[in-house]
Amino acid sequence: MNGEAMDNRIMTLLAIVLGTLAAGIGSVWIAAVLSFGALARYTQHMLSLAAGALLATSFLHLLPEAFESQAGAHDLFLTLLVGLVFFFLLDKAELWHHGHEHHHHESPHGPEDHGYAHSHAHPGHGHSHGRPDGPSGTWTVLAGDSVHCFGDGILIASAFVADLRLGALAALAVLAHEVPHHMGDLVVLRGTDRSRKAAIWKVSLAGGITAIGGVAGYALLGAWGDYLPYFLALASSSFIYVALADLIPQLQRRLSARETLTQILWLAVGIAMVLLVSRLGHAH
Repeated sequence: MNGEAMDNRIMTLLAIVLGTLAAGIGSVWIAAVLSFGALARYTQHMLSLAAGALLATSFLHLLPEAFESQAGAHDLFLTLLVGLVFFFLLDKAELWHHGHEHHHHESPHGPEDHGYAHSHAHPGHGHSHGRPDGPSGTWTVLAGDSVHCFGDGILIASAFVADLRLGALAALAVLAHEVPHHMGDLVVLRGTDRSRKAAIWKVSLAGGITAIGGVAGYALLGAWGDYLPYFLALASSSFIYVALADLIPQLQRRLSARETLTQILWLAVGIAMVLLVSRLGHAH
């Protein structure tokens, strides 16, 4: 391997580490500001923005990059379909797990109303983060977070290996959709130990697993480089599932014309962000 190739590999690995840390830990800090700060009222706006960013990254960048390869269109569409079904089944399994756990922790007087509603979830996490009783619920949430963040890291790495600009977009999309999810996690953890700092610290550690997944993904793709288009299609299926199954349903409520217009505008902002990053990448 010549010096230039080695430099490119080092630069790609460094970009993966920085991108995964920004997506994994940066999303927790933004979530903390939105959950505990003056920006808490903008949660719904973040959901719309995340949905736009995920869909734009999938349909305008990840999938086109995959289809520009030598891989057959039939095989890539099959990978996309299998990915969507896989994330659906993963979500169902986690929903069952949370329901089973809630049944065991439920008090004799019935379920307790904790004063907050449905919070964001995605493959690897249930759709409703009810407040678990005791530390066991906390570690369930953190374990689920860690597994999903590891998977996010692999998907981000696959995008960076294909193209640095594509990796930046994937990291941006992951950051956008992790923010509302981490907001739900912070609410759960805050309910168990009452400490904001402890909750932020714990969720940040789980978010840091994204970087470990990124390095693992880089090593995996180094050995299986021919399968990169399929990893990109799988990443697309993850983003599309999150947007259509988790984010947009939370926005499908009866709203005033002004609130509906605001949702649409923030969705457009998410798409525009992806297009802007893409144009900046081309400019350089």
